[in-house]
Amino acid sequence: MDYIDYYKILGVEKTATPEQIKSAYRKMARKYHPDVNAKDPEAQKKFQQVNEANEVLSDPDKRKKYDQYGADWKHAEQYEKARQQQGSGSNPYGYNSGEDSFTYEDGGDFSDFFQSFFGGGSQRANGRQRQYRGQDYNSELHINLSDAYTTHQQILNIGSKQVRITIPAGIENGQTIRLRGYGADGVNNGPKGDLYLTFIINNNTPFNRIGDDLELTVNMDLYTAVLGGEVMVETMNGKVKLKVPPGTQNGVKTRLKGKGFPVYKKEGTFGDLYVTYQVLLPTHLTDKQKELFEELKNLSLKN
Repeated sequence: MDYIDYYKILGVEKTATPEQIKSAYRKMARKYHPDVNAKDPEAQKKFQQVNEANEVLSDPDKRKKYDQYGADWKHAEQYEKARQQQGSGSNPYGYNSGEDSFTYEDGGDFSDFFQSFFGGGSQRANGRQRQYRGQDYNSELHINLSDAYTTHQQILNIGSKQVRITIPAGIENGQTIRLRGYGADGVNNGPKGDLYLTFIINNNTPFNRIGDDLELTVNMDLYTAVLGGEVMVETMNGKVKLKVPPGTQNGVKTRLKGKGFPVYKKEGTFGDLYVTYQVLLPTHLTDKQKELFEELKNLSLKN
């Protein structure tokens, strides 16, 4: 198993605080987001790595295991159990990880360590058949961005079973979650493999999502831009009325704090909505309107 340095992917030190990790994740997610790099497969691969790194380092328990076991942090419980049994002189004959070698972060190799327990290629230990873990499955789940805005449930058909899963609000496009025990059956009553589910999110909204933030372009007539006024703006949970100051220029951006996308697994926490004004020039002017614009032009030249 190749070692992936999650700290390096996010560009932070191993001593980084949770706040620093969150900040680095949002920065990298913006940079490599599929909506920004639609034609760049390498950027999409980077985006998945960034999400994977954040999934581990933002979780205190997962981060602790990762810091201790590196690439093999998912097998931490098995390692600890094996160490305990080694200390008691017992042989955990009932499990085989399915991996040929386990490389620890500092370069230590776990293959010899496990061979001392599992007996190398032997098919039996203490007279019993060795158990093998089942193969992992990989699949995709397609949902709409509007669905990803709220925590909801979906029923999946996995083999002959129907499984109801809860999808947390804020799930990212390209993010992968693990459903433990929904992979292939193990051999000799060994544990089942897992199902790795990757989310493909279709944007069925007028918003552009960048991490936890949303972007929206709003059309505004020339008169409101010049004289000031109000505009109605769509958000993911309803409309809001914004005041427009006189003399607002085309392309001006304003931020609506907390009106963005939900932060994954942080209930009640939202990103921001960035609204960009697009000033529309009037067309099909009447003779009277043209005359008034000419008058404004002449007045401006005199000033």
